[in-house]
Amino acid sequence: MARLRGILFDLGDTLLNFGKVDVLGLFEQGAKRAYDYLKSIRQPLMPFPQFYRKQFWAIRWSYFKSRITRREFNSLDLLGRVSHAMGHRLTHDQMLELAWQFYVPLHDKATVEPGTRELLEDFSRQGLTLGLVSNTFLPAEVLDRHLEESNLLDLLPHRVYSSAVIYRKPHPGIFKIALSLTGLAATQTLFVGDSPHADIVGANRNGLISVLKDPAARHPRAKPVHRIARLEELRGIVAGYA
Repeated sequence: MARLRGILFDLGDTLLNFGKVDVLGLFEQGAKRAYDYLKSIRQPLMPFPQFYRKQFWAIRWSYFKSRITRREFNSLDLLGRVSHAMGHRLTHDQMLELAWQFYVPLHDKATVEPGTRELLEDFSRQGLTLGLVSNTFLPAEVLDRHLEESNLLDLLPHRVYSSAVIYRKPHPGIFKIALSLTGLAATQTLFVGDSPHADIVGANRNGLISVLKDPAARHPRAKPVHRIARLEELRGIVAGYA
């Protein structure tokens, strides 16, 4: 058995738990926050229903296109194009704040398992390289801000977001980028995620040691190397590779 040198994590419902979400409801809440932010910085605004529709259809079309092409988009770029078409003139920092306002309703639903920071600290002290690989159209700056607020960012120095690299898990490209960034060999790296297809199939195909986080045992047919219900269970898995 190869000695373990690193652990890569998925983000949503692995490190940050969102649970069941009302996507449309959260998007509308985010749009209202974004609209109020634009108003606060004195940008020209159309009535909110029209603003909401333009934002909604832009995101929906980009999401649909990304699934057909299997290439990720970055919502910051999309927001910039839509905002410019609406007559907004925003600095880069204002664009990031606008993206953050859209994200806040989802951010507010997130929880972190008790003891997660201590777990990552222990793994880091053991000399393990830590990082994350996430499928997301959100800009890296928004998710990094969330991780910083959750007191986890400094323990995850290597972060690969599909919005920044185009490839989405399970595409081998995003795993190759992560392994190159960390300097890890696939056979010496755990990959921990909650998606049987994106995370487990992706990790297995690319030679990483897959760990499925499945608290409710919803995926009995998935074929990870290891299964956990809570992140704390990783301690025993890591000990087995010592």
